[in-house]
Amino acid sequence: MSNAVTGNEHWAHKGAVRLFLWEKYVGTPDGKPAALFVHGSSMASQPTFDLTVPDRPDSSVMDWFARRGFVCWCVDMEGYGRSDKSRDIYCDIANGADDLAAATDYIAKTRGVKNLLTYGISSGALRAALFAQRHPDRVARLALDAFVWTGEGAPTLAERRKKLPQFLAAKRRPIDRAFVYSIFERDHPECAERRVVDAFADAILALDSSMPNGTYIDMCSKLPIVDPQRIKMPTLLMRGQYDGIAAFDDLIEFFKRLPSSDKQITVMAGISHASFQQKNYLMVYDILHGWFARPAPVYR
Repeated sequence: MSNAVTGNEHWAHKGAVRLFLWEKYVGTPDGKPAALFVHGSSMASQPTFDLTVPDRPDSSVMDWFARRGFVCWCVDMEGYGRSDKSRDIYCDIANGADDLAAATDYIAKTRGVKNLLTYGISSGALRAALFAQRHPDRVARLALDAFVWTGEGAPTLAERRKKLPQFLAAKRRPIDRAFVYSIFERDHPECAERRVVDAFADAILALDSSMPNGTYIDMCSKLPIVDPQRIKMPTLLMRGQYDGIAAFDDLIEFFKRLPSSDKQITVMAGISHASFQQKNYLMVYDILHGWFARPAPVYR
């Protein structure tokens, strides 16, 4: 039986805005659980979730999950990657939640999938959580990686707030290879291999030379954006040991307020911020797979 992964390009519309979606599966997508991966502030979806690194097996989390029986989707938020970048807007977290609504509308019409296993990282976790808050019927299980609730105790955000006037002054900010390196150097530089960061930077910069400022502005000045008591579905919080954004005490307070009894919080040893590009990436996959594949609890 072939283990080859098929990749399909799709396009959804949010009004006049075109959104790029990427789908991967083995064999046929029919009858399989569907997972939706939501990217963060400074890179599009394919570099994050469908990366190729020579001599590093399974650098694509989409391929890894596809080979385990899932249909995997990701979407470039407006202003990122291959999606439209024409509107003169900040592309904030609420706008990203709108993108996810449009993307899931398309997935439902195209594949008949009504609710998805949903993973978001960093500002993508905020987008995914706000989307889940607005559309609880569309999210079967939720995983929030590098999530921030109030921002209290997050050293990376404390430093970022110093540049808030600069972010407010422009809709986009330039990025380059040095910026991508800084993501991995700011918390604990030994957590990722340089060759992986180089491949990640190559993939990011092949699609974008600038990024929207909206998520940075939101995370610096508008938290909290998500109400934990309105996140009704089973929820997993994933926190890297060295992450400078997802402050542990902040996550614990959020976790305590989640109403579902089917919830979990896990600290990922040896992980800083960009989980899937770390040396311990296979551990992250295993944690997420355990959550997405877990049977629903029986209460009676």
